[in-house]
Amino acid sequence: MTIDPRLPDPPAALNVGLVPLARFTLNAFGSFIDALRLAADERDRSRPIRCRWEVMSPAARAIPASCGVSVTATADLLDPSRFDYIVAVGGLLGHDEAQDAPIVDYLRNAAGKGVAVVGICTGVFAMAKAGLLDGRKACVSWLHYQDMVDRFDRVEPDTSRLFVADGKRITCAGGVGAARLAAWMIERHLGHDIAQKALSIMMVESSRTAAAAQPQPPIAQSVRDPRVARAILLLEERLSDPPRIDQLADRVGISRRQLERGFREELGMSFGDFSRRLRLDHGLWLTVTTDRSVLDITLECGFNGQSHFATLFRKAFGLTPTEVRRLSAADADALLHTRLQFKPRSVMERRAAMKAIATLE
Repeated sequence: MTIDPRLPDPPAALNVGLVPLARFTLNAFGSFIDALRLAADERDRSRPIRCRWEVMSPAARAIPASCGVSVTATADLLDPSRFDYIVAVGGLLGHDEAQDAPIVDYLRNAAGKGVAVVGICTGVFAMAKAGLLDGRKACVSWLHYQDMVDRFDRVEPDTSRLFVADGKRITCAGGVGAARLAAWMIERHLGHDIAQKALSIMMVESSRTAAAAQPQPPIAQSVRDPRVARAILLLEERLSDPPRIDQLADRVGISRRQLERGFREELGMSFGDFSRRLRLDHGLWLTVTTDRSVLDITLECGFNGQSHFATLFRKAFGLTPTEVRRLSAADADALLHTRLQFKPRSVMERRAAMKAIATLE
């Protein structure tokens, strides 16, 4: 693309207004805005040609991130009608949230003008305060699930996806999900190739679904016995080369028989059955949410051969990996969310398990 400097800038196909909240997460903000930057121009030259953005705050103040770094706004709160999306990026809860009131009002104003409103990380909470999510599902990180339940009884939190697009209300769990969300927007306005280019440069794997599954917390956080929890963590670190139960028992300092009994009491299955199902669940997640080859997934999940993996996969999920790849995005997504066996318990139970695990470190 060649731009003649003597001519006025052509209109951008995608215009985004970003509104970071106090103590926002820099990772989510950076991932989102960097995807826009890479999509906006050729290679990584970063000129705001195909898409443009403004970072806004009341009175164009600097906004502190949760890590201590501050970002300077490029503008005051501009007329939301100038943008295709208004994106609120949050982070830590528990700060003086009264200072968020002008932004909550701004989001409400944007929605009233028909502009799509987006919440990333705890920016979703600002949308809920504005009354924009009543009676809707809202994507939040599993870490903030209970916070959403406690604060907003008219909002249904969803921790199963990276983001949820419900018309002109879009919510995102944060982290790398912010890059996936930006790519989804880019694809809608600029095309698949440009969206894929941005993700490739950022070294983020593309997703086969519009809203891929949100990675869940370690299963170890949902068990009460810290020795079993520690064994699960060690297994999760080595899915491609799963350790034997006697190796794990030695690492956590108990007998093989004690550890086997712990798995049956905590998870209702033998260690061998648990290890196999854990790796199959991981294989299903990779099959649905990535374009990696079945052989690559087989190796990452610690199975001896592709044929053996496919047989066990079919037994667990009713289809082979190749057959899953032929499903529509909606059917593949439904399979993922209904057939994964290990799901996290409540936030309070997970926190208690984390404390128990920490005593073993």
